[in-house]
Amino acid sequence: MLKGLYEMIHFEKPLSSEEIYSGKIIHVTRDTVEVENGKKKFREVVHHPGGACIAAVTENNEVYMVRQYRYPLQREILELPAGKLEKGEDPFEAAKRELREECGLTADHYTDLHTFYPSVGYTSEIIYTWMATGLHEAELALDEDEFLTPVKVPLTEAWEMVMDGRIADGKTVAALLKIKMMM
Repeated sequence: MLKGLYEMIHFEKPLSSEEIYSGKIIHVTRDTVEVENGKKKFREVVHHPGGACIAAVTENNEVYMVRQYRYPLQREILELPAGKLEKGEDPFEAAKRELREECGLTADHYTDLHTFYPSVGYTSEIIYTWMATGLHEAELALDEDEFLTPVKVPLTEAWEMVMDGRIADGKTVAALLKIKMMM
């Protein structure tokens, strides 16, 4: 077994932190750390409250996804329903909320697909993922400034889209590939 696989052997000791920006969703700090050789280094960190993502799979092996314009990319993408965690919100409850709001669905069964770290080099964001089955229609309840279209995609097509790059959203790729490994 590889040394260090299950024990922490590397670290950086935080020395100080300076807030650079504080916004509605994120805040950014410039931290000074001491690395293992004793030298001081700077780390810029984007602090994010985290998010919840859910893959609703039908009994016909289709997955509910949403088409949504993402401003930072300047394009519309296909992704799983997801949303930012509110302060103190339970990630599982947030995932169920997003399923109801964005796809108009509830579910009988949920499978924890575990966490996903979108970009460990600069952000503290953690995305919690689930698969939902035993689906039931509910009322679609988008936020007033949320514009998206729910669509059903056969799982085999979704997996092909991941592999050929048509689906490139990190949380969606991670969740869909985990589901593929489970089936």
